[in-house]
Amino acid sequence: MKKTIQQLVVERILILDGAMGTMIQQYNLREEDFRNERFAHIRGQLRGNNDLLSLTRPDVIQEIHRKYLEAGADIIETNTFSSTAVSMADYHVQEYVREMNLAAVKLAREIADEYTTKNPDKPRFVAGAVGPTNKTCSMSPDVNNPAFRALSYDGLATAYQEQIEALLEGGVDVLLIETIFDTLNAKAAIFAAEKAMKVTGREVPLMISVTVSDIGGRTLSGQTLDAFLASIQHANIFSVGLNCSFGADQLKPFLSQMAARAPYYISAYPNAGLPNSLGAYDQTPEEMAEQVKEYIDENLVNIIGGCCGTTDAYIAKYTDLIKGVQPRVPVAKPDCMWISGLELLEVKPEINFVNIGERCNVAGSRKFLRLIQEKKYEEALSIARTQVEDGALIIDVNMDDGLLDGVEEMTTFLNLIASEPEISRVPVMIDSSKWEVIEAGLKCLQGKCVVNSISLKEGEEAFLEHARAVRQYGAAVVVMAFDEKGQADTAQRKIAVCERAYRLLVDKVGFNPHDIIFDPNILTVATGIEEHNNYAVDFIEATEWIRKNLPGVHVSGGVSNLSFSLRGNDYIREAIHAVFLYYAIQKGMDMGIVNPATSVLYTDIPADVLKIIEDVVLNRTPDGSEQLIELAEKLKAASSGETGQVVRHDAWRDEPLEERLKHALVKGIGDFLEDDLAEALMKYDKAVDIIEGPLMKGMNYVGDLFGAGKMFLPQVVKTARTMKKAVAILQPVIESEKQGDVKNAGKVLVATVRGDVHDIGKNIVAVVMACNGYEIIDLGVMVPSETILKRAIEEKVDMIGLSGLITPSLEEMVHVASELEKAGFDLPLLIGGATTSKLHTALKIAPAYHAPVVYLKDASQNAGVASKLLNPLMKPEFTKELAEEYQLLREKGKPVHREIVSLEDAQKNRLNLF
Repeated sequence: MKKTIQQLVVERILILDGAMGTMIQQYNLREEDFRNERFAHIRGQLRGNNDLLSLTRPDVIQEIHRKYLEAGADIIETNTFSSTAVSMADYHVQEYVREMNLAAVKLAREIADEYTTKNPDKPRFVAGAVGPTNKTCSMSPDVNNPAFRALSYDGLATAYQEQIEALLEGGVDVLLIETIFDTLNAKAAIFAAEKAMKVTGREVPLMISVTVSDIGGRTLSGQTLDAFLASIQHANIFSVGLNCSFGADQLKPFLSQMAARAPYYISAYPNAGLPNSLGAYDQTPEEMAEQVKEYIDENLVNIIGGCCGTTDAYIAKYTDLIKGVQPRVPVAKPDCMWISGLELLEVKPEINFVNIGERCNVAGSRKFLRLIQEKKYEEALSIARTQVEDGALIIDVNMDDGLLDGVEEMTTFLNLIASEPEISRVPVMIDSSKWEVIEAGLKCLQGKCVVNSISLKEGEEAFLEHARAVRQYGAAVVVMAFDEKGQADTAQRKIAVCERAYRLLVDKVGFNPHDIIFDPNILTVATGIEEHNNYAVDFIEATEWIRKNLPGVHVSGGVSNLSFSLRGNDYIREAIHAVFLYYAIQKGMDMGIVNPATSVLYTDIPADVLKIIEDVVLNRTPDGSEQLIELAEKLKAASSGETGQVVRHDAWRDEPLEERLKHALVKGIGDFLEDDLAEALMKYDKAVDIIEGPLMKGMNYVGDLFGAGKMFLPQVVKTARTMKKAVAILQPVIESEKQGDVKNAGKVLVATVRGDVHDIGKNIVAVVMACNGYEIIDLGVMVPSETILKRAIEEKVDMIGLSGLITPSLEEMVHVASELEKAGFDLPLLIGGATTSKLHTALKIAPAYHAPVVYLKDASQNAGVASKLLNPLMKPEFTKELAEEYQLLREKGKPVHREIVSLEDAQKNRLNLF
């Protein structure tokens, strides 16, 4: 019996064919070859419509298939790359789409079966080729109207379904959705494929192949590859990979990135190098084979083929390359939530708390409602942009208002967000009580979004229907603790409803538990009604049970609901939220819809005020509500009258200079930096001493608060922005102080590694080292390893510094170290950043690179360490001591001095700056 493609892929690397278009070009076909008598009546030129040749020159198409099979291909693609009504409309032959697809499959099927019969030990397979079309759902073709779309999701999905049904009926073995440049198009194709499989009753493996548009590794529509993987995570995928874009050499870094993250088989079919000035490909089959060999030797691929410029001569080189090679084993599925905008958000424990921006909600913001009503979308977008700048990791969008067309406004606003990279880099939460509005939003977003919300209030049937649809569109979901009896208010009711919903989602719908977010209802306290006094405690208790007993899920809630009874007193409301989050986060609440610009920290609340608020939130006394209302009135009477904040809140301005700078950093207040730094310049000898002194002290304090759970990530981001502003103010002074200093201590390349956009630590290091006579080559953020290596050689640097804030940065640093080793570098490597530690450096990074790899806890250490590494007399002793310390760490699993002893502890020191 013929082995299936699923069976063969675990036995050996499979070979895909090369470029159909390149082969067709060799036949020098004329207009009449494409037209024939049958299409004589079609207006316009048909030459170039290669898919039509399946009807007009089937002999050519079948001969091409034969050549690729002779060359050793296991899989041949149907000649259907553009065989959708959307693409064929340009040639006025859209009515022939079904016939074209059926004919193309028939040609490929016949020849593949012929070769399988000849050699049953090498079965041949037919892949139904599904191209991206010539239109995009994520971008506007009208520069003056960014909300406009030339093609709707529904229209594209319908066209794809027509094509895919014909491919399945014709008998393809797999479907290949390829050359993806817009993930929303791909999601529509996946949606159509799933529907077509149900209609035809044929389930076949689904291959996905994306193309990157630039050396940054993003798609044309702006997504990173990690974000792309999150967007398609819902589908039952056989393989994912890369095609087109570049030649094998240029494509390799992106392929390595994908192979390290994607829990699927990996495919790659690059171009034959880069095109010359005439658009032709000069790379020879031998040259391409040499580059592709690296894919195979490094275990990056399961399926290998060729794209633009490749012919059967190129494919023929692969057979020898794969002989005796063990196939790649897919990596494990991610054990956390993946959601995305243009960039990936991994919801891991170390994130501490995911702040969901609340201000793009017409039900919660009068200003936002007015702007939407008046069609002032630019101003409305600025609200979303500010939330992201203030640290929101997800943007909540709600258009539920009786006077608005929710479907139209949701569609318009999400389309506009797609044109704003600063906003669309984060995931979107589609927030509505109307299913038609939610569904409209799902059809606008190329990233993996979050639906808020579904519930059991209309019964199981409606709940399951909506849940299946959310999953099919590829979104995560918020489940409200409602059922047929109404809103769950007690801890017991919340637990019962959430447990029931979990079992339905996981057991009946097949939902990934990591994509489930429970909202057990944050209800208002301090209302004067005794039954409401325990609402916060009920939420916290339910949260703890949910996180312990429903594996994989997350817990969120609308935090502002808690203090609704105290509208008008912003300070008290923010203080209540800070107290509630302090306790709820400890019990497992890891998301929440809050104001990202909140300024009241748990540690800022005076002891007398804190006691009263905790009495209310934790329901510790029966008269807590009365005491809180009395306190609120007193504070309101004493307020400035401008923001509702207490006058004494500005008492910090009377503190000593160093305390003022520390307070400004911790609170993220930049209003007084100019004055305070001017005063500091009078006190300190050099501007850099201010950075290394009070500013660094403030940042270290922020790290302590964050590690103790008394600050959450958006507040840390706000702090980092303030630090950047302080450094920017001091920068001109630093430059002037350097004038006349001809000392050149060495040249240092610094970069934030690929996958990470954080740079405050790296920038501070650059400033400090420059002040110590070092020339700095700053490559910025999201820097791939190949760029680091290339620039290090070009600039002839003396050492390299790598920075990263997030956990994936750790893996990327190991990768960079490995690449430095393979390339024969001998430069010292400096490691720093929030998630880095001496233990991780000793266990993972240093073993990958023979030269010195030095972990640096903060910016003040860099210049001293660099001078030792560049001093031929001091370097041997320093590197010897370093090697001994790392060896002790590896043996004992703990540092010699008071350093971080585990990656968990590393999170408590997230702001060690590099």
